[in-house]
Amino acid sequence: MTSGRTGLRLAACLLNISEGRRKDIVEKVARAAVCEDNGQEHLPATVLNIFSDYDYNRSVITIAAPVDRLGRSVVAACVEAFASIDMAEHSGIHPCLGAVDLVPIYPLSGVDVEECGTVARNIAETLVCRVPGCSIFLFGQAHLPEKQSLVQRRKQLGWFNRRAFNAVTVIPDIGLSPTLRHGLTGMT
Repeated sequence: MTSGRTGLRLAACLLNISEGRRKDIVEKVARAAVCEDNGQEHLPATVLNIFSDYDYNRSVITIAAPVDRLGRSVVAACVEAFASIDMAEHSGIHPCLGAVDLVPIYPLSGVDVEECGTVARNIAETLVCRVPGCSIFLFGQAHLPEKQSLVQRRKQLGWFNRRAFNAVTVIPDIGLSPTLRHGLTGMT
């Protein structure tokens, strides 16, 4: 006999931001993922981990939530990161592309990778409406129909040729040409 419940449908985002030196900024971005503007929590989203690297000047914030709520939390965190991080002033040994560098969405329970790709595309569309100057390239499950990997997309963009690469000259998949402040965000 089944209970009729489908179980938890959980997904996670390993949000990569180009800030690892100013702890207050990193914490502000993480807090935005779980709190409304008025300080009320986005239940049931949670931040599972924050990893910051001083030399890379980069942090990874792991956000988990039911798949239908994850996008809202990730958008809130990204909006805060774009407001707080200026790529024109960024320095670090990791070759970052944007203030919000990568937004990978992963299935945790009861969700498949195709649905995560849909969530990622929805986040991308929302971000370009909410953040003027936000520019996004898609890869993996979000990059339809080709579903090219991050490495393949970076090769297309010329990312590996660091001497000649300039993010502001890239034509994004979603949004306008990258700005010096926001740079270019990868989404899957």
